[in-house]
Amino acid sequence: MNEKNICATCGTQFPPAAPLPQLCPVCADDRQYIGANGQQWLGAADINARHSVLIKKINEQLYDMRLVPAFAIGQRAFLIITPGGNILWDCIPLLNDQLAAFIKAKGGLKAIVFSHPHYYSNMNEWADTFGCLVYIHEKDKEWVKYPGPHIHYWEGKEKVFWNGIKAVHVGGHFPGSAVLQAPALSAAGALFVGDTLLISPSRRHTAIMYSYPNQVLLSRDVFAAALERMKGLHFDTMYGAFDWQTLQGNARDVFDASMKRYADAYGL
Repeated sequence: MNEKNICATCGTQFPPAAPLPQLCPVCADDRQYIGANGQQWLGAADINARHSVLIKKINEQLYDMRLVPAFAIGQRAFLIITPGGNILWDCIPLLNDQLAAFIKAKGGLKAIVFSHPHYYSNMNEWADTFGCLVYIHEKDKEWVKYPGPHIHYWEGKEKVFWNGIKAVHVGGHFPGSAVLQAPALSAAGALFVGDTLLISPSRRHTAIMYSYPNQVLLSRDVFAAALERMKGLHFDTMYGAFDWQTLQGNARDVFDASMKRYADAYGL
């Protein structure tokens, strides 16, 4: 039984009863990297002892959560509160008693939905705690290194949930990369993008790449397919994976201008 089965670089949790790989396959992939100190493994107790969870209220229907100090990739997860049931968008690799109690007080979780494999982290623990399904696009099935009974692989262009919320398959960064559209969260709708799209620190640009840390572009055809899948999505607000990555009011304009740069460069 592996007590230390969490990759320190990406936060992915591996099955405790199975032998650990020499290198985390999520980090050894060209989209990510092995840390400068080599492959390091941690246990849940290590993370709980060294980190806490910061919960930030964005509005009555939306909270974000992240580890402090930052751990692994350092992404935030979102709790989306709806009349039909609450959704967790992406995941963070720590679910302590304080966070679990907070979410249960808000009505628990009905679904966990992912943008892409870098944020799977300890998804099985979250699903077990809240008794909910985990939704992952079937094109990313190979990246699930810790299969669990709550995981559901959805197919096709979109997965419709409730209250107008739907996950949309975009591709690009990973074959199954997705965004989550939530119409009720702003005047023209909010889009949760994880790392399917990257919002720049200036908040004047968005990027779509094969690898963000390694600065690897998408092929022309993969970009064109991703851009086509984004057509028809209505939104004025965009929430990315990190604290500064929030665009409010002008998100569609920023997205369109940014994608035009890519399209022009690709000759589309």
